[in-house]
Amino acid sequence: MCAMTAGRRGLDVVVLEGANKIGKKILMSGGGRCNFTNIHCDPSRFLSANPHFCISALRRYTQWDFIKLVEVHGIDYHEKTLGQLFCDHSSKDIVAMLKKECDEAGVNILTSSQVGEVTYSPEQGYRVDTVHGDFQAPKLVLATGGLSIPKMGASDFGYRLARQFGLNVLPTRAGLVPFTLTGRWQELSEKLSGVSTPARMTANGQRFDEGLLFTHRGLSGPAALQVSSYWHVGQELSIDLSPVTQLEHLLLESKSSQPKATLKKVLGTLLPNALVVELLGALWPQLGTTPLADLKNAQLQSVAESLHAWTLIPSGTEGYRTAEVTLGGIDTDELSSQTMESKQQPGLYCIGEVIDVTGHLGGFNFQWAWSSGVAAANAL
Repeated sequence: MCAMTAGRRGLDVVVLEGANKIGKKILMSGGGRCNFTNIHCDPSRFLSANPHFCISALRRYTQWDFIKLVEVHGIDYHEKTLGQLFCDHSSKDIVAMLKKECDEAGVNILTSSQVGEVTYSPEQGYRVDTVHGDFQAPKLVLATGGLSIPKMGASDFGYRLARQFGLNVLPTRAGLVPFTLTGRWQELSEKLSGVSTPARMTANGQRFDEGLLFTHRGLSGPAALQVSSYWHVGQELSIDLSPVTQLEHLLLESKSSQPKATLKKVLGTLLPNALVVELLGALWPQLGTTPLADLKNAQLQSVAESLHAWTLIPSGTEGYRTAEVTLGGIDTDELSSQTMESKQQPGLYCIGEVIDVTGHLGGFNFQWAWSSGVAAANAL
């Protein structure tokens, strides 16, 4: 995005791509259909030590600008849920679009470009040593991404280079990542592996109402991934398994209208049967098959409260191996929010995930890539 925008401005641009082909993360995203932006993109959907930093770039190149580009290229797309936009056919369409734009702008893209030494002098600018030879330019853009999904080639190269030039790098951790559990909750989750249900998950005062997916190691799904970006090791996680229906009202009403029905049967009308069986077995082994008429109202109220506020402390997360993003990174205090240029190091620009700006799940991180890339390109 940065390269093609700069190329259109008549600049001589070379992209040094470490991978053996371009757009690998684009190709794998959204189940192969690329959630390329979100209709509801605004600064409140991003995490950063400085929440105001992303405002300028996001306002100057919006989701509507990228959608227009997609439409100009005739790419069919649809809204899946919560404003998330996906390609109808394949994420390859987005990669092809960006490649075509770069080609038309005269951008030179070199894949498998392992970078060695990077140096700078006021007289000669930046010199980058690569397997393709040395490159020299007055401006250098870091678009190296974070640590997420190392099998895709992710590394700390961008952070190391930033530190080399005196920029502060904030501590990093995995974001939008599944939780891991231990003990009885891990055993329960393993039994429920593959089961999903709508849920409200809360951590550190942040709440998300989306799908929860049980895995053999712990908890995943959109709700878990979203809240993971706000959770810290050792903190409690709260899960409301019935965010829409008040269970106390349902259970007491069912006791009156169908007294012979069991707790298992009534809860099974709202929640997946496997989840009901395992939770009742773990928390209330004697109550599940008892007719509602034989249960005290206080017991039903207790069950309802527990299912609305199931609390546990995850042992951790699956880490960068499966994380969709990296939290933290290059300190935004080091950069101009207008141009993405370092305040201390002339001609050095930082864009995308390598910066301490992280979006929610749902196309926001791609939009930050597009917006920050354009902001830098227009300032080169």
